Amino acid sequence: MNSEQVKHQRILVVLPHPDDEAYFVSGTLAKYIEEGAKVTYACLTLGEMGRNMGVPLFANRVTLPAIRKEELAASCRAIGIQDLRMLGFHDKMIEFEDHALLDTQILKLIRELDPSLVITFYPGYSVHPDHDATGAAVVRTVARLPVTERPLVHCVAFSKNHEQRIGKADVTMDVTAFLAAKIKSILSHSSQFQADKLLGGRDLMDDEIRSRFGTERFWTYQFDTLTAVHPSVELLCAQN
Repeated sequence: MNSEQVKHQRILVVLPHPDDEAYFVSGTLAKYIEEGAKVTYACLTLGEMGRNMGVPLFANRVTLPAIRKEELAASCRAIGIQDLRMLGFHDKMIEFEDHALLDTQILKLIRELDPSLVITFYPGYSVHPDHDATGAAVVRTVARLPVTERPLVHCVAFSKNHEQRIGKADVTMDVTAFLAAKIKSILSHSSQFQADKLLGGRDLMDDEIRSRFGTERFWTYQFDTLTAVHPSVELLCAQN
């Protein structure tokens, strides 16, 4: 399947932290939006437990949630996302959230929006516990839908040796035409990223920048091979 030829009208993105969208999927989303898709981004937390406070420091534990909320809104503007949903879950606690509560929130969005595509993290292969738990919640929720009602689910994976377990990505998006939007989105999260460290003085036409940021990869989740892909997800789907 050449997913770059698929025209999605409605896309739902479910990720746990502000800046997840910027670094991993912003180019793809900007591309889909230019092609006419409407994107809803459901961000589960405000990343309020993050350790980065800006360089030089301009945030603290008290002010960080409000700052990251504004950064998230700015990132969405850079990408072109007009529908941002902040779900209010607690940072670094997604893995401990009640499955019924979390899944219900995701199901409500799917029922409301009827997306043809949902983008999230690949459970078990996305490093951070919040990432894995968010992806697992999306998989549980979509798996419960009748097959004819399930949207396509594209997952981000980047854990060590993930390709040895799940193979190579089947969806590769060339986003070099959207690098300006992607870099602007990333740098909107100024408490987390700084231009000098991100770009090292290079411009967007630099080969290293285009190589590093110009491609975004996704794995289409195969619901008929749950056990083979990640056994724990089958157990998660059976809960609640």
